[in-house]
Amino acid sequence: MGSDLEWVDVQRSRRTDRDQRARELLASVGIMVNGGRPWDMRVHHPGTLDRILAQGSIGLGESYMDGWWDCDQVDELIRRILSGRLDAQAGQPGWWWAALRARLTNLQTEARAWQVGRFHYDLGNDLYAAMLDPSMAYSCAYWAHAGTLEQAQEAKLELICRKLQLEPGMTLLDIGCGWGSLMLHAARHHRVQCVGLTVSREQVRWGLDRAKGLPVSFELADYRQFNPLGRLRFDRVASVGMFEHVGHKNYPAFFDMARRSLHDEGLFLLHTIGKKQSGRILDPWVERYIFPNGVLPSAAELAYCAEPDFVVEDWHNFGADYDKTLMAWHERFEAAWPRLKERYGERFYRMWRYYLLCCAGTFRARDNQLWQVVLSPSGVQGGYRRPPM
Repeated sequence: MGSDLEWVDVQRSRRTDRDQRARELLASVGIMVNGGRPWDMRVHHPGTLDRILAQGSIGLGESYMDGWWDCDQVDELIRRILSGRLDAQAGQPGWWWAALRARLTNLQTEARAWQVGRFHYDLGNDLYAAMLDPSMAYSCAYWAHAGTLEQAQEAKLELICRKLQLEPGMTLLDIGCGWGSLMLHAARHHRVQCVGLTVSREQVRWGLDRAKGLPVSFELADYRQFNPLGRLRFDRVASVGMFEHVGHKNYPAFFDMARRSLHDEGLFLLHTIGKKQSGRILDPWVERYIFPNGVLPSAAELAYCAEPDFVVEDWHNFGADYDKTLMAWHERFEAAWPRLKERYGERFYRMWRYYLLCCAGTFRARDNQLWQVVLSPSGVQGGYRRPPM
């Protein structure tokens, strides 16, 4: 009995030490436990801080989903944690195993590629229609001259079309086309014929209904299954918000596919979230609950793998715009929740709210970037000129 009580005392002491350590770390970046500012953490469960310090990102996100803590501005809390590098100071339990697993195994095989379609993109078109703008663009908007989400997404789509120098009668392949926002814009405003690839049945269903009468087609296919012999050639290729699902072991296959599908004088625009440091893995909570098998490229990884097939003509970073985009999605999600809650439930609400605000915080801290990279097979004769923005 005595030894059992001693063990309990030791465990209680360890939890107290971890709790104090967590409070000190948060205080170092201006976050107070049960403080009164919007970014302060209000703790409802006595085991919250111990769970977070013991489990890292997973513990932080799951304890929020479980209602153990709240915060009026989760986005700013995350921004402060990342800007202060608390993730590095506190450590990420299990990160080494996740990193090793990602490096040694291919988590984005053809069979696995369909998981994210079912798990994330097929959640429900009602959810995405409520959260996104009317074009259903589910990637970073361009806010340079825009005042609303709809204007910013239209500006992004038009910016892509101008960077690709689209002309009437051209053909465009969209790798990871989503609900078809880019293709529909290009067909309507630039009279371009489009083919889009997606692994989401719900996206195909939605897109086909809105593409009636336009030279736009959808294919339910993984990029590796498309045009294997290179018999189809397009004037232009784009991939917007899909490269995050490819994985470093498959980057060569992705760029090979884009090259064999592109005319020798064509242009390829790649729009992707990027990480600022090679070797880091996707946030473990995001990978578990939002984007299974997701991987963010670094600039070095992207450039190295594109090098055999392409010349980099232009590299544009507007990652700060993703903060504003995510906050706009969050505002629309909150406004729509009363009509969504019966179908999705309270735990989903807390998960999705945390996802949007957490991601906004990562871009506000400039921990994540958003790149648009224009590539050509052998270099544009006379040089490529980025259009006015």
